[in-house]
Amino acid sequence: MNNKFSKIFLLGILLTTSYLKAQDASSDNQKMEWFLDAKLGIFIHWGIYSVNGISESWSFFNNYINHENYMKQLKGFSASQYHPKGWVKLIKDSGAKYSVITTKHHDGVALWDSKAEKATTIPQNSLAKKDVLTPFVTELKRSGLKTGLYYSLPDWSHPYYDIKTRTEKRYDIKNDTQRWQNYITYYQTQLHELSSQYQPDLLWFDGDWEHTSTEWHATETLENLRKYNPNIIINSRLNNHGDYETPEQGIPVINPDSEFWELCYTMNDSWGFQPFDTHYKTPNMIVRTLADVISMGGNLLLDIGPKADGNIPAEQVEILKNLGRWTSKYKEAIYKTRKGLPFENYKGKSAISKDGKKLFLYLEEAKDFTKIYGLHSTPVSAKIIGDKTGKVEFKTDKYGNTVINFADVKFDQDVTVVEVSFNEKISFSNTIKKENLSLQKILTDKNSKNSVYEATEQLYEGKNIFNHSGLTNDGLNMKIPISSKTNKETLNWVSKHAEALFETEKGLPNGHYSGMSTLSKDRQTVYLFVEGVPTGPVALKGIKNGISRIRIVGEGSMINHNIYNKLYWSDRPGIIYIDVPKERLDKNMTVIAVLLDKPVELYREKVKAVESNL
Repeated sequence: MNNKFSKIFLLGILLTTSYLKAQDASSDNQKMEWFLDAKLGIFIHWGIYSVNGISESWSFFNNYINHENYMKQLKGFSASQYHPKGWVKLIKDSGAKYSVITTKHHDGVALWDSKAEKATTIPQNSLAKKDVLTPFVTELKRSGLKTGLYYSLPDWSHPYYDIKTRTEKRYDIKNDTQRWQNYITYYQTQLHELSSQYQPDLLWFDGDWEHTSTEWHATETLENLRKYNPNIIINSRLNNHGDYETPEQGIPVINPDSEFWELCYTMNDSWGFQPFDTHYKTPNMIVRTLADVISMGGNLLLDIGPKADGNIPAEQVEILKNLGRWTSKYKEAIYKTRKGLPFENYKGKSAISKDGKKLFLYLEEAKDFTKIYGLHSTPVSAKIIGDKTGKVEFKTDKYGNTVINFADVKFDQDVTVVEVSFNEKISFSNTIKKENLSLQKILTDKNSKNSVYEATEQLYEGKNIFNHSGLTNDGLNMKIPISSKTNKETLNWVSKHAEALFETEKGLPNGHYSGMSTLSKDRQTVYLFVEGVPTGPVALKGIKNGISRIRIVGEGSMINHNIYNKLYWSDRPGIIYIDVPKERLDKNMTVIAVLLDKPVELYREKVKAVESNL
């Protein structure tokens, strides 16, 4: 009997524990709901580094400038043209649902009037002589936007902190535990001030890599924060504590592990204001980045770097205004959406509504049709959001494969959104079934655009229907059998683009290119199949290789490319943007050849925080 009751007692404990864990998980998911729905936030890096336009904190840490000269910027930080109400209006009009501002970077300069021991603050030590954080947070809360506060755990200027620069250390923690404890008290005092004065919805930590979770007293810090707000959201940079991942700069190629994640991203190559950094991404690139992130189920935290007087650079204002144009046009396809279809089901970017009954397709080009595969649910309607005159027709086959045709559509200058509605939650198969047409059937299709699409799709999947077909490597003297039904336009396209079809292999895996591709036999040339008329440059992610040259297949024209978000000291590749002249586009399908310096090497690792900045 005793043994029986013991087992019942243990079972009860296990069930109770499981119940409590389930309750905690439910509570955590509930507090993350607004974050998951938000999709867009605006990051603000503002500090004394904007005076001389140098790297925030890192410039003295890396000994590019000595600490004394770095701190002299305090005397130039005026905030004389600072209008927090205007900032917040610009942020809200961009479509952002929250904002995160740097309350203190690694240089230790606090934007508010901190009373923590030996604190350096803008109100007490700068030309501005005023608290610049409080007015902004006040306006942010008044606007209804969520408040996020960035806080650097390290303080390279503080006498109690152990590290000063890359080459200089003040002391070893193990030899002076009291001094380190004094620093813990200092930073926790500042967090107490931020929590009690501003009641943030989110705390965005940075710099945790310099110490262990135990050394930071991370558990204690988190417990203290939750006393002020049990639902406080913490990013992943409190050393193994946090609610969501924060990949930095590079858009992930594959989805982060966490359900909740946010890409922190600059408009040019700098976080803070740097007058000579003119390497800005275009407004088109930023909108497409947002669509990419939404498609993967994440948020975009887009950074602005105001000048020392408080003015926001014109280039950044232009990007925010264009974001606002796009987000206001496609609200229902942005906010409260969830991750889209896998690439196998849709060769592009997409999102699914919160109730699961609407599918949003993000088109980065003007084209006649698009295709979805493996739907168990049957669409009941489809339309172009914001275009009442555009005609959208669709047809679904027995395998759940749907062709959506467009006519008279006013395509958006950046990303057009197609809304496909269902009467039930969208269900789809990971195993795609379809009729793969033979080359002869493809060549007799009267619709040359459709036949070219079918051929290139099979190539992408590794089914080279041109092998042993009579195709030659240069498209001349082909011995492909033809008949009176052969579509000469399709045959001419094959001849022109033979290089990309002859003995080529399966294309890039999902995440690297938002479309179909194939690889040369030596794997040193990537062929990109470009549909329709792109709204901007073609984007290619996660290519570790150097680029030797890029050209248009079939005519040999060399074309330009730019690389963004490449940190020269990191092995993480940047994003390759390829400019395709509109006058050189092929009406059926344009093919771009990207010649690499060696056989292709793909970056599919996890995109993490930047822990160094040489």
